[in-house]
Amino acid sequence: MGTQNPASPQEAASTDSGVHLQPGRAKQAGDESGNLIETIRTSTIDQTLAMLGVGAGGLPSTEATARQQRYGKNLIESGKKRSPIIAFLSNFTHLMAILLWVAGIIAFIAGLPELGVAVWLVNIINGVFSFWQEYRASQATEALKKMLPAYTNVIRDGQEQKVLAEDLVPGDIMLLAEGDKISADARVIASSDLQVNQSTLNGESNPSRKTSDAVLEEGLSAAEIPNLVFAGTSVSEGNGRAVVIRIGMDTEFGKIASLTQNMEDAESPLQRDLDRLTKQVTVFAMCMGIIFFSLSMFVVHEPFAQSFIFALGMVVAFIPEGLLPTVTLSLAMAVQRMSRRNALVKKLSSVEALGSTSVICTDKTGTLTQNEMTVNHLWTASREYEITGVGYAPEGAIEAGGTTYRAVDDPDLELLLEGGLLCGNARLHAPEEEGKRYEVYGDPTEACLIVSAQKGGIDPAELESRMPRVKELPFESRRKRMTTVHSLEDPIDGATRIAFTKGAPNEVVRLADKIRVDGRVVPMTDELRARIMDANDSYAADGLRVLAVAYRPLGAEAERQGVPASMSAYTPETIECHLTFVGLEVMMDPPRPEVAAAVAECRRAGIRIVMITGDYGLTAASIARRIGIVDGGDLSVISGFELSKMSDDELKEKLAGQVVFARMAPEQKLRVVTALQEMGEIVAVTGDGVNDAPALKKADIGVAMGVAGTDVAKEAADMILTDDNFASIVAAIEEGRAVYSNIRKFLLYILNSNAPEAVPNAVYLLSGGAVPLPLTTMQILTIDLGTDMLPALGLGTEPPEGTVMDQPPRDPNERLLNPRVLVKAFLWYGLMGSIAAMIGYFLVNILNGWPAVPLAGIGNDADPVYIQATTMTLAGIVFAQIGQVMNCRTEKTSVFKIGLLANRQIVIGIVFEVALIVFLTVFPPLQSVFHTAPLAWQDYVFLCCIPPVVIAIEEARKAWLRRRDARRAARQA
Repeated sequence: MGTQNPASPQEAASTDSGVHLQPGRAKQAGDESGNLIETIRTSTIDQTLAMLGVGAGGLPSTEATARQQRYGKNLIESGKKRSPIIAFLSNFTHLMAILLWVAGIIAFIAGLPELGVAVWLVNIINGVFSFWQEYRASQATEALKKMLPAYTNVIRDGQEQKVLAEDLVPGDIMLLAEGDKISADARVIASSDLQVNQSTLNGESNPSRKTSDAVLEEGLSAAEIPNLVFAGTSVSEGNGRAVVIRIGMDTEFGKIASLTQNMEDAESPLQRDLDRLTKQVTVFAMCMGIIFFSLSMFVVHEPFAQSFIFALGMVVAFIPEGLLPTVTLSLAMAVQRMSRRNALVKKLSSVEALGSTSVICTDKTGTLTQNEMTVNHLWTASREYEITGVGYAPEGAIEAGGTTYRAVDDPDLELLLEGGLLCGNARLHAPEEEGKRYEVYGDPTEACLIVSAQKGGIDPAELESRMPRVKELPFESRRKRMTTVHSLEDPIDGATRIAFTKGAPNEVVRLADKIRVDGRVVPMTDELRARIMDANDSYAADGLRVLAVAYRPLGAEAERQGVPASMSAYTPETIECHLTFVGLEVMMDPPRPEVAAAVAECRRAGIRIVMITGDYGLTAASIARRIGIVDGGDLSVISGFELSKMSDDELKEKLAGQVVFARMAPEQKLRVVTALQEMGEIVAVTGDGVNDAPALKKADIGVAMGVAGTDVAKEAADMILTDDNFASIVAAIEEGRAVYSNIRKFLLYILNSNAPEAVPNAVYLLSGGAVPLPLTTMQILTIDLGTDMLPALGLGTEPPEGTVMDQPPRDPNERLLNPRVLVKAFLWYGLMGSIAAMIGYFLVNILNGWPAVPLAGIGNDADPVYIQATTMTLAGIVFAQIGQVMNCRTEKTSVFKIGLLANRQIVIGIVFEVALIVFLTVFPPLQSVFHTAPLAWQDYVFLCCIPPVVIAIEEARKAWLRRRDARRAARQA
């Protein structure tokens, strides 16, 4: 067939089928493109070429140019990027930052410029720090582009040419060879043992075999169709030709890019909580300001201006200026701890999102499993063997009935191992550095057969020199087997040439008329066939992959049976018959050894795990049961095809139970994540391929694999695992829970100082001025921005409590500032601080003659006794806070159990606040600013008694709570 003209009927038909899609219209053209795939895959090669208007000699250059003008370049379009300036400014314009800007302005209006500057500096430092931590320009699209090759070999004008990948057009015929990256979606029109690594699309490392035959099977996802290859994948073995059917944004690759680009970054649970908290604090502070203004005006009868300034000072006092830096520091410290546990966090707020996670959607291969296929059983008619050791390192042994076997000990075992090793094309390279993995070139399934032979004492190089390959009949999906022919130094069954066949057990058994039993060749019987298939079915039910190995001696008997004398005439029909069955090699990708414990920890913590894999459902279900994701109850295994037929309500109904998803397309994984979020779950998603990028970006926390992950997945994710290990996710969740706990500890600590700050002012106002103001506005601000700050920051560095993973995930509707926190802060901790402060105030007055003389300060703010009394109030609050910071470190655990001085940052903070109080009271220039005076030794004796008393009271409460919980647990047991 010659090349068709652009206006030809064939091309017009192809337009109707969806070939001619304008670049960048992946979303709108989705249905049309899907129809094209269905049409192309079921068509013969000639029909496909006719549909695309191209002959075997490729497109003429003029036609290629015309098509490029019509369809555009084969490029992945870039989405809009947020300017770094906008990203920088966003750290200063969120609600809490705005509240601090306003607080600074209020401070200036109230005549407190030092406070205004301090509050603004806190805001600026925090914003710069947050921006520096999170500055990662989104490079997902750029990473996609890098995965596409720069040049591609095509046939144009009847000749092989090298063209820029971006110049490919529908109808171009690409030449595919081992190691090539594929530049566009295409229909295979010729193949020779063509295998393509599609892990970027389906997440599975096993290469997919490709054929040029028409495919009529229904229920296949795009990546499963054996006569199609896709942009962004690569040829792992063999060679072939393929005609381009889609380019640019219309490819599967482009659709994923479009999904990723159009995904908006969602706020983390912490960001939403902080916004709510900011609104609550704003309302609370304004209400307190109005209350104190009213009391000052109408009870004490202060002038309007003085009452207004007093109220503004109280508003600023009730705003937790240290919240932002504490949150940022707490997140940053968690990031550092997580990096030591193999988790790199790109965005600070993602840390707490991990702690809120209620569902983990995880891949199987490489995350839950080791991504190293391992033969763990061998089966012959004589006995079943187990093989120890996992992975591609030849470390392990072959055992049966408590005896260790080597290949030479059993002729049937030897033939099984030799046949499995020789009938394959994979290669293994030992690591050059200690701690590195073996590298596999070719099919991992074939690579593990090499390892099983090595464990039996077989040297691959020696075997291949003794039995050199002379002919290969490549694997074909319709045959489900492959055969290699070898010449022999030592005859087997009287022949000097042998054919080994490896493939699906049912196919190999069907072609075998003999079997090896105890070193002898005997006729195959129905009973023996049933034994073989029973063993195969038993292994398959456990999710294991099974390959059968057989052989045929190519000697005189084979010639009588019609085997050609010339090897060039060998065909599957003449060689793959009259086989002698040897045995089965049984393999799996074993779970990582630490995953079962991590899964158990997730279950204990109330976190559900949903496996979403590109592997087969039976294998996925087996792994899920083996590592404890499934607890033995009903399990739904849903394929991508079945999911496509489900409504959203049906999907949510399935997600409410135990479910495993298999053979999933990218948009389907995204759909599962969206459904879980609509059900109110906080979802973490793991992924490593291009196919995972949309779901990673949609998730509340996207987790990419650092070793096996693509650049696209890493850029779309919020966190990267440096060891690709599921257990590292669980460790990160523990750190995330600690972060939320620490923020709440900080909030509790800050709020409990508000009560003893407010009580002295309330006493002053409610007494109608009969009790002089026990605490000045500058002294309040000394606590908020001075003495409280470092201990509060120290709370942000507390490691996770031992019971943090024994609790269910935090309810997304739970608030940081809830009634329980308020009651504990104001009516428990705050009450203790208020009592200590007021006792201190009145103690100074008592030591100076009260009640025989009036309280100091009435009508005279400069009275030295009054100044000393206000200083004592300030110091009483600070020393009460020393005890409270220790109390805030744990919820119910005794602070002595975790170590009173274990947190160095808190100890440093306590030393700092004591030193600051002493400095403010003895340094004359600051005494006038902060209204302080030196304290007597009796004062310090009293102050030193406050922390132990505060700690002792709280320890008694915690001990009561622990006993109560123990009684409840005993009753439930």
